[in-house]
Formats: sequence, structure tokens, C-alpha cells
Amino acid sequence: MHDIIAVIFDFDDTLAPDSTSGWLRRAGQDTGPFWKQEVGDLLAQDWDPVPAYLYRMIELFRRDGMPPLTRAELNAWGRELPLHPGVETLFDRLRRCVREVDPRVSVEFYLISSGIGDVVRHTRIAHEFTDIWASEFHYDERGVALFTRRIVSFTDKTRYLFHIQKGLIGRSSRGRPFDVNRKLAPDRLRIPMSQFIFVGDGMTDIPCFSLVTKEKGVAVAVYDEHQTEKWGGAYRFVAEDRVKSLYSANYSEHSDLSRFLVMALRHMAEGIVLRARAFQA
Repeated sequence: MHDIIAVIFDFDDTLAPDSTSGWLRRAGQDTGPFWKQEVGDLLAQDWDPVPAYLYRMIELFRRDGMPPLTRAELNAWGRELPLHPGVETLFDRLRRCVREVDPRVSVEFYLISSGIGDVVRHTRIAHEFTDIWASEFHYDERGVALFTRRIVSFTDKTRYLFHIQKGLIGRSSRGRPFDVNRKLAPDRLRIPMSQFIFVGDGMTDIPCFSLVTKEKGVAVAVYDEHQTEKWGGAYRFVAEDRVKSLYSANYSEHSDLSRFLVMALRHMAEGIVLRARAFQA
């Protein structure tokens, strides 16, 4: 029986306030001109948003008087950046919920982010994830960022849903980019997408929302209740039938979002048990 449920999260504005803006403020930069002018100028030249912001970050920290953009500083920011309410206790609560249905059913957590891998891999919750995929810099021998070596954006994110589905996870899957295109029979898939829950907040998550919904999984959109200017954009995900549910990004135990995730997991786990019993009969 397929006895694993995958809960997959975006990171920035989903589990934490935007980590890149936080990093820029930490480095003494005004985020308004960075996003609106510097990144905006590249978007006007038909750049993709993710390589645009990564390129501008490298360029910004090469200017006179600026400290270099280093792996060590990004790691340090990851360790100290704030998380949304309830995030640090969420994972154990969801594991407990599934165990209560049937100990043979398990839940795994994954992170697919357009943010910077050397930040998210050093957060206080990084150890909770079976695997993490994010955008990456290439560094010189001093650890200074030189170039981008991985960009995770829009449909790039769906690639990693197929990694999870096929079990192409962990260190053994690295350096083998074409394995994800290998066709597998349905009974050889490690986790069917109908047992996926995907939680995201933004435009880069739309392909994942759509794919998970099409495959009968659960897609959940969240929004930051403090960023009222983004509420209209968040509701579009519901209006356009990208997701069925939209919640404030509050993961505290008694929040509506937390309760919804518990109910969705319980329902999936119960379905797995029922199908196993029918098969054995």
C-alpha cells in the first residue's frame, strides 16, 4: 500500500516573512528601490523574476562600500530569521495526527522554494524536511557568491513534485537531473500525488497548485494577514479555482489553517487504511 502522505511547503511568505527582503534589511538596504527599480527594470526587459532578483543581489553586494554576499552570512541569516506563528510546533502535531489514525501511515515534509537554499537550509525547521529544493548560488573559494547555479521558479517547482512522487529524494538523487523524466508504472510510484498536500502563497506556486489539484491532492493558499495590499492577489487563487482553501499564515495549534491541515491529513490517512483493507479482503 502507498502509506506515505507528502506535505509540501513553499517558504517565503508561506512559512516565514520574505527572507530575501529580510536579508536586505539586515544588510542595511532599502527593499523598496531594490524590488521596484532594480529588479523591476530587469522585469521590464523580459527577465524571469527569480533570476532577476538573484542577479541583482550579486550585483548589489559587489558595489563599492558593500560587504560581499557570502554563504556564511546567508547561513547566519537563516538561523535567525523569524517564522510565522506556530510553524516550529506544526510538524510534530501533524505527525501525531497521522499516527492516531494508523501507525502504519506516515507523513513526510518537503520544501520547494524560489528563495535561497543557503538561507532556508539553516532555519530552525530545516531538519523537519525529508528534502529541500531552492535556488542556489555558486561561490568562489572564499564563499563569495559569483553566479546562480540553480533557479527554482514557476513550473520548475513542479519538477520537484515529480521527484517526491518517484522517490528521487536525498543525496543519492543529486547530480542526476534527468532521472525525473523516467517513466514509472503507477504501482512503482513512491507517493501518488493524490496523497500530496501543497501549501504556498504566491504566483510561483500556481503550477504546483494546479498540478496537485488536477491529481486529486490538496492545494492550500496562505496569505500574510499583515500585508493587506496582497489580500486581493491571494483571493484570486480561489476565484480562479487554483485552490479550494485560503487561510492566514498562522500555524498555531487552534488556528483555522492548522485545523484544516489536520483534517486533510486525517482524511487522507483514513482513505489509505480503507483502501488497504479493501485490497486485503
